[in-house]
Amino acid sequence: MADEQGNVSEIADRDPRSSLVVRIWRNEWLKAFVLAIVLLFLLHIFVVRWVIVESTSMFATLKPGDLVLVQRWPVWTGLSRGDVVVFRDPLKDDVSMAQRPLLVKRIAGMPGDRVEIRRGELLVNGREAVHTTHATQAYLVRLRNESFADSLLMAIGLPTHKRQPGRAFVELPLNPELAEQVERLPYVISADPLGLAKAAQRHIFPFSPRYPWNGDDYGPITVPRKGDTLRINVDNLPLYDRLMSHYEGHKLGVDGDQLTMDGAPLSDYVVEQDYYFVLGDSRHHSADSRYWGFVPADHITGRAGLLLWGSGVDGARSGR
Repeated sequence: MADEQGNVSEIADRDPRSSLVVRIWRNEWLKAFVLAIVLLFLLHIFVVRWVIVESTSMFATLKPGDLVLVQRWPVWTGLSRGDVVVFRDPLKDDVSMAQRPLLVKRIAGMPGDRVEIRRGELLVNGREAVHTTHATQAYLVRLRNESFADSLLMAIGLPTHKRQPGRAFVELPLNPELAEQVERLPYVISADPLGLAKAAQRHIFPFSPRYPWNGDDYGPITVPRKGDTLRINVDNLPLYDRLMSHYEGHKLGVDGDQLTMDGAPLSDYVVEQDYYFVLGDSRHHSADSRYWGFVPADHITGRAGLLLWGSGVDGARSGR
């Protein structure tokens, strides 16, 4: 036994790194600190993280400045339609996944769902969605004086840079309940919803005249699901070219009048992972799947589970 201990001591003396590990492990304070760091790292990777909301795309569910706890485990245990998810920006192809900005939206369509927006109303698989209670749209709020714009924005929890100088009106994301609250403010004349989009918009996904959609009349579109076989043709290629090339790493091309993938003729394609269709609750102030397409499953980092701290006059006590 003594010889064994002597051998261990010799090894520790010869290897400074081993000696350092032994000293740390024998020091209760250092050991507790190291274990705490390891535990926090594992919690961050597998259990929770937190993010600060910066945009108005989820107003009034989430407001700019809100601190949100993100649950990591639903990425492995499964997500549901209506979940508010945090994911990496699908368009930042020029940077690594870890460096891409985080976005927060609500799942409108699960893999395999058929999604449609008809005159501003969300339909999933032919039925009106049930998780749009807090959704907002663009309202025009007229003020008694332009000097009240900042007061209005602060009252509902929006940053003052949304104000347009020199104008006695503000465009805000509201719903009937919020509009009623705003109209009760003494410096507000009226709050009226703006009209819905009517014509096709060229900046709407999939950016093709074959799909004359806009933000208020969109689809129907089927969300790709892992294992689905897509029959690819010239008509639907705009829907799936980014999925095949950027998200799943294939090289698309044309050989005469034949579409090719990785040098071989392309007619059918089997989807390699699940995808989601996401929308911001603030429909007219959100860049979401209507504007850049599907969210790959491997871009999602977690589900927004708890409002840790809320900005604005009502803060986290508002029940959001």
